[in-house]
Amino acid sequence: MKIFENKNCREIIRYLIVGVLTTVVSLGTYYGLTLTVLDPDNAVQLQIANVLSWIAAVTFAYFANRKYVFRSENRNVLQEAAAFFASRIGTLLMDMGIMFVGVTLLGFSDKIMKLAVQVAVTVANYVFSKLMVFRKKPEDPADSGQDREKP
Repeated sequence: MKIFENKNCREIIRYLIVGVLTTVVSLGTYYGLTLTVLDPDNAVQLQIANVLSWIAAVTFAYFANRKYVFRSENRNVLQEAAAFFASRIGTLLMDMGIMFVGVTLLGFSDKIMKLAVQVAVTVANYVFSKLMVFRKKPEDPADSGQDREKP
C-alpha cells in the first residue's frame, strides 16, 4: 500500500503505537500502585499514584519516541529529555485547562470532553516533539560528502 511508503505516515503510525504502549505503562503503573501500596480513596495517595503514573508514562514515551519514532541522534540527552518533559507538562496544563473550561464552566460531559481533549493533546504532543524536541539539525554539507558552494 502506497500510503505506508510515505516517511511521515510511517512516523505517525510509530507515534500512535508508542502512544498506545505509553497508555499501557500509565494505566499499569496507576493500577499497580492503587491495587498494592496506595489507597485511591485517600485524596493525597490518589494524586501520588496519578503523578507517579504520569512520570512513568512520560519517561517511557521519551525513550520510545527518541529511539523508535523520531530516531534521534542528539548527543545531549539531558537537554532533549528536559525539552520533552517540558512540552508534556505544557500539554498536561492544556488538558487541565480545556477540561476546566469545557466541564466546569460550560457544563459539557466530562467523558466527551476527555475524548476531545485526548485528540488535541495527542496532536499537540506530536507537533511539539517533532518541531521542538526531536527536530533534525540541518546537515552540514561537509558531513554528507557533498561539495560546498564555491565562492
